[in-house]
Amino acid sequence: LQVVESGGGLVQPGGSLRLSCAVSGPFSDYYSIGWLRQTPGKELEGVSCITGSGTTKYADSVAGRFTISRDKAVNTVYLQMNSLKPEDTAVYFCARRRSFLCSWTDYNDWGQGTQVTVSS
Repeated sequence: LQVVESGGGLVQPGGSLRLSCAVSGPFSDYYSIGWLRQTPGKELEGVSCITGSGTTKYADSVAGRFTISRDKAVNTVYLQMNSLKPEDTAVYFCARRRSFLCSWTDYNDWGQGTQVTVSS
């Protein structure tokens, strides 16, 4: 299985970015896909997750600003990030969890990460 993120970059505060997560193999109702982020010196933080049935979950810190979605036709999950803040700066990871429920832990397959920097 391959999980490949893309779409990171440098953006000004208040700006937007869309991250993509391409997952090899078809989506299954028994898997969930999550976005997690990490900054130096901090623990890994769950950002958003989508289950095989389409149920979504967001961290309080991003709710109302970030939107997770998926396109089954191209096996890709997206994270639309709006109203970005400097504290959103992190390496963002996409990961697959072999469960039909969302969680911030116990992910099985990880991408390499993509850097998001929010700065003026």
